[in-house]
Amino acid sequence: MTALLIALQFLTRVPVRLGGMPAPEQIGRSLLWYPLLGLLIGGLLLGLHLLLGATPMLLQAALLLAAWVAVTGGLHLDGLADSADAWAGGFGDRQRTLAIMQDPRSGPIAVVLLVLVLLLKFAALVTLLDAGAGLLLLLAPWLARGLLPLLFLSTPYVRAGGLGQALAEHLPRRQLPWVLAAHGVAILLFGWAGLLALLVTGLMFVCLRWLMLQRLGGTTGDTAGALLELAECAVLVTLALQVQS
Repeated sequence: MTALLIALQFLTRVPVRLGGMPAPEQIGRSLLWYPLLGLLIGGLLLGLHLLLGATPMLLQAALLLAAWVAVTGGLHLDGLADSADAWAGGFGDRQRTLAIMQDPRSGPIAVVLLVLVLLLKFAALVTLLDAGAGLLLLLAPWLARGLLPLLFLSTPYVRAGGLGQALAEHLPRRQLPWVLAAHGVAILLFGWAGLLALLVTGLMFVCLRWLMLQRLGGTTGDTAGALLELAECAVLVTLALQVQS
């Protein structure tokens, strides 16, 4: 239960109080719960969609996107912004890229990318809702949060003392593949939409992981957040295009 609370505390803004400082092993085990929390976030969006009922689609999509950002606290959007600035300003240099990521200020590249990602999410939400495909709201947060355990499982963590160091060093290597496989099978129950979302997510993972390895030799908490946000956006846009075809 402690591992679940750690995951809830890290991935959402739900007020969670732990009994004390968790052990590194408990922090690592929290990764087992990431996909489930993604599914729960998707369920929250679906529930809000049903509650909003006949609300105009544009307004409903805006409210869903606002709730999505609010429940996560914009944590991964911050990682996306930091990664965008670092990639643009790092000029291919590893140390310069890592240093820029630690700067709390956001440059124009970060602002532009955030606007584009949120705009694409909003437009995709409008399309999905207008097509009566609200059930597919489950897939983007579910799949994207499943990528984080996979990233830490397969990729070196390169920032000593960073938020993800305990996750990377103490993750449950034996259980994680089975948990991720179980969630993958469950997603396939959505049929063609589930398979398409899995394929797009896998492609995003391979491409972005390759970029991380080329520039940094591994991942950081910021690049993990960027992966999550870009994967969510890619899944939403792909599903929106699929329901219109």
